[in-house]
Amino acid sequence: MENTIRLDGDSLTIDGVVAVARGGASAELSPEAKTKVAACRELVEKFAASGRVVYGITTGMGSYSNTAVPIDKARLVQRNYIRTHVSGVGNALPADATRAVMLTRANALAKGYSGLRLSTVEMLLNMINLGVHPVIPEKGTVGASGDLAPLSHMVLAMMGEGAAEYQGKVMDSAGALKAAGLESLALDFREGVGLVNATAAMTGIAALAVHDARRLVKTAEIAAALSLEALEGMSDTFDERTQAARPHPGQIASAANMRKIIRGSRLTLSLKSPRWQTGMRVQDAYSLRCIPQVMGAVRDALEYGERVIGIELNSASDNPLLFVEGEDVLHGGNFHGQPVGAAMDFLSIALNYISGISERRIARVTDKNENGGLPGYLIAGEAGVQCGFIGAHLTASSLVAENRALCHPASIQSIPTEANEEDVVSMGTIAARKAAEILRNTEYIVGLELLCAAHALDMRGIDKAAPGARAAYDGIRARVPRWTEDRVLVKDIDSIMVLVRNGGLVAAVEQAVGKLG
Repeated sequence: MENTIRLDGDSLTIDGVVAVARGGASAELSPEAKTKVAACRELVEKFAASGRVVYGITTGMGSYSNTAVPIDKARLVQRNYIRTHVSGVGNALPADATRAVMLTRANALAKGYSGLRLSTVEMLLNMINLGVHPVIPEKGTVGASGDLAPLSHMVLAMMGEGAAEYQGKVMDSAGALKAAGLESLALDFREGVGLVNATAAMTGIAALAVHDARRLVKTAEIAAALSLEALEGMSDTFDERTQAARPHPGQIASAANMRKIIRGSRLTLSLKSPRWQTGMRVQDAYSLRCIPQVMGAVRDALEYGERVIGIELNSASDNPLLFVEGEDVLHGGNFHGQPVGAAMDFLSIALNYISGISERRIARVTDKNENGGLPGYLIAGEAGVQCGFIGAHLTASSLVAENRALCHPASIQSIPTEANEEDVVSMGTIAARKAAEILRNTEYIVGLELLCAAHALDMRGIDKAAPGARAAYDGIRARVPRWTEDRVLVKDIDSIMVLVRNGGLVAAVEQAVGKLG
């Protein structure tokens, strides 16, 4: 990963967010961004001195936008605005999400449309680089005007009045800032609303979810390939000609991955295979036959999410926007999180496709009536004495049910607020948080499928599996030993989740078969 991510307001990527949020990379403003930020601040100072009517500089906030505020009270308004919006509840965001939120806001400010002092933007980056993480409750934002509650908690920590995590300890933010060698922020006019009137919370959380979903899609296809081998499924369904007849990009990519992983298998069947005989099945159940169609739809939904979040990461989601050229100010609605909310609701639904089809394959491979002669529940020893993988399917079923409940769209749940000034809101951060939770559940389901499929391949004969499938199997067995009798399953789940989440399984398969799409 890059050691330093340079912010210019235009080129931050999802991978760049991950590098800072999780990879230890630092962040800094580009020289051009510093120039833009400083120039916009000069314009704010000019507007304030002239008394020009500009929301958040010479006016009150929200439904008080028509109320003039004298310049000698403008700083107090900013402080009060932050303090009264420190109203979030629930668990604190994890450190990686907090860092993603802070970085996302800093990059938007780097565009030079918000009018904050350069020192204020750089303080936000200094906190990231020195590991001072504001304690931000995950609940309490409606996603318009932006993420007011979570970002107000962030700003309160900058002011030295909130709570922050530093070097693994949660403490008052004044102490955390002092320990890191930073001074508390004294908000100047425009800076309170300029820091919080934004979609940074939903976008930062969404960026991490999209990144993790990208990895999970490939892992889920590997799990599907292992199950296909274990069930001696039909390889004909992945033929290029079938995909070309219905050329959705995701479907084509998914089928290509499946062909790579199962190429050379002596377990899968084909109507052209010498092993196939009249009377044998000619096609599989949908959870095997329709892998490219289902996973392809997931891929296409994810591509949409990547595009939306990529744009939002480099957008000025503030109000008003200040334009140095022409010395103009425009009041608008770029803080509204509807694009992010819609994309995250779509991603949630798509992730549920993975969880549903994966659970169906777990059910099939553990069912003695459906798995082609393997023991029921993949019992390794004496039936009735040993219980096998009963618990694996129960857990997967529970997680699928939870995912289905979580899939109900958040972005349609608008509730008017702010004396009906904010009469249509996005609930985009709820959508992003739900997508992240569904993702975690789905990772577990895919991990359970990998455990079941690997054990089934032990019984079927791993030596007959394709090189790609064997590479995945070897990666699993390096962490999870073979089952010879019943044992505590959760330890194996914990072990397999490391491979699912760190991309190790994908790397092992790609080393054997080449890059997966």
